[in-house]
Formats: sequence, structure tokens, C-alpha cells
Amino acid sequence: MQFYYGQQMPLRILDEAEFWKMQESEHTVVIRQVLTNLENQYVEALKQWEQALTGTHQEVVSYVESVIRSQYVPAQLHQQVIQLVTYCLDESMKFIELCRQIKINSSAAKNNPIAKTILDHIIRESEYFIGIARVILYGDVQG
Repeated sequence: MQFYYGQQMPLRILDEAEFWKMQESEHTVVIRQVLTNLENQYVEALKQWEQALTGTHQEVVSYVESVIRSQYVPAQLHQQVIQLVTYCLDESMKFIELCRQIKINSSAAKNNPIAKTILDHIIRESEYFIGIARVILYGDVQG
């Protein structure tokens, strides 16, 4: 985690979202490269996810810049940050679901222990972001 946020709590969660959205976007590429015979439906879905996650990452970056420029964080901006992070959580949960579908349903993954290990790792990383974001947003919450 980067520590440029000081007392501005929205920067802490935006910092996490920025990092993890980039990670998830990169993970779409990793999956496509590791599972060379991945079914076309999953390849196309991963390409769409790469674009969506990159777009979310760019939106998070723009909010980071807005918060940094503010001397204080107005209530409206704070609420927008909360909404964006909530969107990021939902997006990560849906991305995890796609990874699980690939792991369970793709013949390219079913018989490939390395692919399963990589998919499990990617899922755990996205779950980690979800856990961090929930704690930062809502306090100490369980799953």
C-alpha cells in the first residue's frame, strides 16, 4: 500500500482499488497466456473483462487525482468514492465468478493443475481486495 493519503481516508481505499483493479486486468492476460487452448467464449469474456477492469482502474485514478487536489474531501466527493469502491467490490466478485467458471467448466483448465493453481491464486488475490475494501469501508466485517 502506498502512503500518500495521510489523513484523507478516501485515498487509502482508492489506493487499494487502483492497485487491485490493475492486478485483475493483468490477470485476464495471464489466464489467456497460461491456458493456451482456452475456449473462445472464455477468451472473449476475458478480453471484455480486461477492458472493463482497465476502465475501472482509470476511473479510480481520476478520483485519486481529485482527492489529492482537494484541500479537504467534500461530502459529495466522499460519497462518490464510496459508490465507486462499492462498484469495484461488485466487479471483483463478478470477476471471481468468471475465474471459477473457467476453472470448473473449461476443458483447458480441468486437466491442467498449473492452470487450476493460477486460477486459485487469482481468485484469492481478488478476495483479498474485497476483504480489505470491506474493512476500510465498513469496519471489521465478516465475508
